[in-house]
Amino acid sequence: MSPTAEPASPGTSGRTSRGRGGRTDPTRLWAPLLGIASALGAFAVAELVALVVGSGSSPVLVVGAGVVDRVPPWLKDFAVETFGTADKTVLLLGIVVVLAVAAVAAGILETRRPPWGTVLLVVVGAVGVLAAVTRPDATPLWALPTVVGVGVGIMLLRTGAARLRAWRGSALSPVVAPTAEPETPLSATRRREALDRRSFLVFAGLTTATALVVGGASRVLSAGSRALTAVRDAIRLPAPAGPAVVVPAGASLDVPGLTPYVTPNDEFYRIDTALRVPEVNPDDWRLRVVGLVDQEVEISFDELLALPLVEHATTLTCVSNQVGGDLVGNAVWLGYPLRDLLARARPHADADMVLSRSADGWTASTPLDVLTDPGRESLLAVGMNGEPLPLAHGFPVRMVVPGLYGYVSATKWVVELKVTRFADDVAYWSTRGWSQRGPIKMSSRIDVPRSGASLSPGADGDVVVAGVAWSQHRGIAGVEVRVDEGEWEQAELAETVSADTWRQWSWRWASPEKGSHDLAVRATDTDGTVQTSVKAPPAPDGSSGIYSIGVTVA
Repeated sequence: MSPTAEPASPGTSGRTSRGRGGRTDPTRLWAPLLGIASALGAFAVAELVALVVGSGSSPVLVVGAGVVDRVPPWLKDFAVETFGTADKTVLLLGIVVVLAVAAVAAGILETRRPPWGTVLLVVVGAVGVLAAVTRPDATPLWALPTVVGVGVGIMLLRTGAARLRAWRGSALSPVVAPTAEPETPLSATRRREALDRRSFLVFAGLTTATALVVGGASRVLSAGSRALTAVRDAIRLPAPAGPAVVVPAGASLDVPGLTPYVTPNDEFYRIDTALRVPEVNPDDWRLRVVGLVDQEVEISFDELLALPLVEHATTLTCVSNQVGGDLVGNAVWLGYPLRDLLARARPHADADMVLSRSADGWTASTPLDVLTDPGRESLLAVGMNGEPLPLAHGFPVRMVVPGLYGYVSATKWVVELKVTRFADDVAYWSTRGWSQRGPIKMSSRIDVPRSGASLSPGADGDVVVAGVAWSQHRGIAGVEVRVDEGEWEQAELAETVSADTWRQWSWRWASPEKGSHDLAVRATDTDGTVQTSVKAPPAPDGSSGIYSIGVTVA
């Protein structure tokens, strides 16, 4: 018989990937890509609007910050332990993946089950708006980038889906076989399909290209960090009013692989809640001392630099640091003593805490008696290792407090000090199950050899074991090393600048026997307290226990 069209397979109803004549349903490939293209357009426009509203209002950043704010301590510890200082990158990538999946789903739903794709985008937008307006430093305008972006995304999605459905309809419609010679022009159906296909592909291509151009332009226009870096590089810090820190040669042992006594700025650990480094221009920076004080104080960056600054070496430690971890670093800081600044404000007698606030709204609770202690160099720091603070480490001004974990003291980009009481105010991490005061626990670790190393004794038959130990503001008086379950043996200590920094140590393992061994280390502070062997996780007030590694002697 003379066929006019092939019959459709039973049960297809035009909804399978194959239409009449075995032709492919274009929505299989293009509906997901439409969702991605619409999402790119939405985010490009949202980033552009965020340039006007404020860089912190970027939808991805506010959602990411909301996730950081709401994660339980155990999950935060897991992220830091697993990903280290790359935890923020992993979080942002995770959010992008989730949004990409949602975009693909929206493209499929809007093409095949309208308006459910639109509904999905509205739900995603609502989450973004909620995250934006609940940020501690947000204004109602922070919802605008998400609202405008989602609106543009919905418009692009619905327009593209309509064109894709038209292409699908023409692609899967019956095609009448030509009755003339092969040179006969294409049938009307084929011609309509070609037009519908071109209409959709042009729309999708223009949407994607425009989104990439707009997104790239917003990235270029938002490159405030480059301009701020130039401002930072132009700053010339004054010399300290008192003695400059001089690191003795004996503070650094000549052991390959041993952590340096002073941590270079670009290697210093960074753990904070800021997904994008706050951009605080020193010309605009002001620090206010408020709360339970007789006299409120406000100071500018130029006024701060004009004060008698002091230099002090201090080791900082993150409370998330596991025993033997690397979330610890030592630097020489330049700044103004916080006790002198607080003395100008004259805190009330019943005050016992200072709630410091960052430019991005993060807060820390520091005991007032620590900040006013005449024997402790708690600084309003402007310099780090001889140069202005790096942007990621608090430029233009941060706090540095010896002996306390960073989550209760080391506020970066600090803009306010509120003198208050622990009974009246709580800080960011204190509301999430962490201790309010956070004194640093003594700890030690082995840097050389590395865990799992296969060792070959030197020419003298010995193996050098070395590392660092810290007990900030008390100081390290001794370090001991143990092989397997043997006796503890004294290691040699390097020199140090002050009790507020870590100390390098080394121990010569004489003629080790071949085979597998465990090496352990423990420290003793200047009060005679020996590092505890009791194991504790980082939450709620810092990890503890003895650090040990396994090695093999060849």
